Amino acid sequence: MSDTVEEVTRAQLRHGLRIATLLVAMVTVFGLGLANLLHHLDAYESPLTQLAALAALGAVLAGEATLLVRGRSWGRLRGPAIAIVLSASALSYVTLPDGRTSTTVDWIFGAANWVGVVVLLDRPLRTAASFLLAHELTALLHLLLLDDPSRKDLARFATGSVTVFGLPLCVAVVAAVMRGLSAAAATSRREIEQVRIAEAVAAESHRRRQQRFAALSATTVPLLEGLADGSLRPEDPVVQRRCAIEAARMRRLFAETDTVANPLLHELRHCIDVADRKGVVVELDARGQWPEPPVAVRRDLTEAVLIVLATAVSRARVTVVGSADLVSVSVVADCGEVNVPSPVTPGVRVEALKNDDTVWMEARWQPIRQRTS
Repeated sequence: MSDTVEEVTRAQLRHGLRIATLLVAMVTVFGLGLANLLHHLDAYESPLTQLAALAALGAVLAGEATLLVRGRSWGRLRGPAIAIVLSASALSYVTLPDGRTSTTVDWIFGAANWVGVVVLLDRPLRTAASFLLAHELTALLHLLLLDDPSRKDLARFATGSVTVFGLPLCVAVVAAVMRGLSAAAATSRREIEQVRIAEAVAAESHRRRQQRFAALSATTVPLLEGLADGSLRPEDPVVQRRCAIEAARMRRLFAETDTVANPLLHELRHCIDVADRKGVVVELDARGQWPEPPVAVRRDLTEAVLIVLATAVSRARVTVVGSADLVSVSVVADCGEVNVPSPVTPGVRVEALKNDDTVWMEARWQPIRQRTS
């Protein structure tokens, strides 16, 4: 909520600066500029040309007022608008009497600069500075090429340029600073949000990992305590099988945090690795494509495999078959009696068959049925 309020405040400040600049330009053009033009109308070679230049600046200001009311910027019309302002300035100087540059007769010297800044207020500072420089050069060329200026004329031009160039530039600097602050605030806000999201993800991952470690501790801690106090013997086949199961579960837990294309196969390979280390030859076959199961579903699907692999004597085969509406994970191995795990997640079913020294176990998940249930 505070970020929204700050953004609204910044937008209001930018809008207010735009309105203030427009008002200054209108007072300059239709106040001082128009008064000087009418007062010296007889001095111009072509009064209609001066009036046309004034009308061109007025049209640009009217366009800015319209855009303000509609809450829009100049966009693609910005270039033509600046061209109109510079053309009006050049047109005025064409019919300006000799020796009158930067005097009260030269009404456009202190008017066109503000109109241009109005159009370029939301552009980078260098753009506004370039326009003001072009406006200054237009007047300077008229002074140097047509007026045969004296030292006094040059001093008058330099003195007038302080306000003609400096004041609009100050307004452009303020606008640029406001844009910079807004951009910096937006960047900081995005970075803060990214940090918050990362912290939330890390906290959630840590919470889930603690839950998983708590679940493992119910079976792993008693096993470790038994091995430590000697009540469980490492050479006991049952103890070895329990150790293999817990090791596979821990490997699966670590694999759950990895970012991979197929998490189910990735976690199965970690479960298989425990069987490989004790000399069981395991084949893995995957067919089809399937939606990514949630973590809890993957645990139920892999639980049957790791239990059988922990009991296997020499060989095992793991098969994964998937489609849009069914994921099946089955394992065949030469092992003795195994306990069939009970799935925790709805939608997962586990079946097992035993024939002599061979055990087949399958875990199935139907995602479509799960979503509709």
